Parts: sequence; structure tokens; C-alpha cells
Amino acid sequence: MLSTIFSRRSIRSYLPNEVDSGTVKVLLEAAVLAPTAMHEEPWAFVIVQNRQTLKQLSDLAKPLFLERLHYSPPKGGQMPDASANPDFDIFHGAGILIIICSQATGPFVEADCWLAAENMMLEACALGLGSCVIGSATAILNTTQVKAMLGIPAEFDAVAPIILGVPREIPAPTSRNPPLILAWNQ
Repeated sequence: MLSTIFSRRSIRSYLPNEVDSGTVKVLLEAAVLAPTAMHEEPWAFVIVQNRQTLKQLSDLAKPLFLERLHYSPPKGGQMPDASANPDFDIFHGAGILIIICSQATGPFVEADCWLAAENMMLEACALGLGSCVIGSATAILNTTQVKAMLGIPAEFDAVAPIILGVPREIPAPTSRNPPLILAWNQ
């Protein structure tokens, strides 16, 4: 398990290979095995594999993404210059977007969805696939227009948009700060 955790990366460049439905089912099975507060299991999934739909979503999300970059530049990292490239794809050419959604039924539903996302991303890595959270797509995914387009019922919210696919390349590991231990009461 540690080797998978140590080798998982956020992948931002994908080969055009498709992810087959059997693999998608395995990823979803891994997701729903995540811990869940009070056994709520609040998650629901939307799978988008149509490349034309992915492009349309990217085009809709791009202005919000650029606005967010303008007001909140990334801390310590380089983001692609999306404003200079009209072909910039916020989904980085991935062939699949899995949106983990929830109904707001309890105080921990978002945390549960993110735990499901991590399970799915670790399983993807174990299967040789890449993944990346595309948080900048969340705002557009929660609009009435896009919910209707994707079949997301009004009472559900998109929480965790995850792209997946065959990595074009695996980036080198990034350094991480050691754990910041605020207290250790023994």
C-alpha cells in the first residue's frame, strides 16, 4: 500500500487511450469502500467519457478558472498559462471525468466524498492509471445548466471532480514538508 501511496502523482497529461467500463467499475468499487461517517455513504457518481462533452465542460469552466487564478494565484506552483492558449483543457486531455456527488444530508458528506475520491485515485494508481483532482471545475459543475446537461439531480452537488486516464508521463515526486505536529500527548 505504501508503494502505491508513494508513487501516486497528480497527472496533467494523458494518452488518448480509453478507460474501459470494467476498469471504471473497479474504480467505483474502490471508492465506495471508503470510510463513511455514521455509515451515510452519501456518494453518487457521474461518469463523463464523451470527449465532446469534456471539451464543452472545459470551455465552460475556463473563464471561472481564469478568474480564480487572477484573484488567488497558486501558492508555490506554476499553473499553465490558460489565458494565452485558447486550446487549454482544464481536464488535461484525460479521457474520463468521474464526478463524486452528494446530497447534503449530514455534516460529513463532503469529507466522505473526498475519502471515496482518495480510494479511487489510489486504485487508479495501482492499476497504472493517472488521476488528478480538478477542483476548478466544481463551480461550473454545480450550475443548473451543467447539472441538467450531465443528469445531476438538483438536490445533488458535485463535490469531487476527478480525471483519470493513461498517463503520458509520470512526473517526478514533489517534496513535502514533514508532518507538523502541534501536540503529542503521551
